[in-house]
Amino acid sequence: MKVSIEIIEKPLPEKIVLQCYAVTPKVDMISRYVKAMEGTLSGYAEDQLHQIFLQDIYYIESVDNHLFAYTEHQVYELKMKLYEFEELYQEQSFFRCAKALVVNLMKIKNVSSILNGRLSAKLYNGEEIIISRLYTRELKRILSRRQ
Repeated sequence: MKVSIEIIEKPLPEKIVLQCYAVTPKVDMISRYVKAMEGTLSGYAEDQLHQIFLQDIYYIESVDNHLFAYTEHQVYELKMKLYEFEELYQEQSFFRCAKALVVNLMKIKNVSSILNGRLSAKLYNGEEIIISRLYTRELKRILSRRQ
């Protein structure tokens, strides 16, 4: 795949154009990644409102009716429900992997099988999350398409 960069003048809007014969899994993944780079989300940490880049989020977890976004070094509380986050951001490489957990697929380093049909996903920040049995088949399908 050939990549070229063109420098433009300031008043013109920046854009990315993908030219392809068909939208393959690789092209789709590139498109999702670019879209995720632009997105931000508001979250609270230490009673302060912060803007969080979607690409910085490793996973989202629901605990006792509170939603938390985990980045490499910080945890933010989000003011929405898990299903709302999932609906809004599933196009940006976020995947429901358990009843109370959504993972950023771009942050998964490797996946291995564990007991009872579940998977263990090691993230780039060193954390491990468990993919429940209900979601393993879909995750394997998505990851195999990306290779």
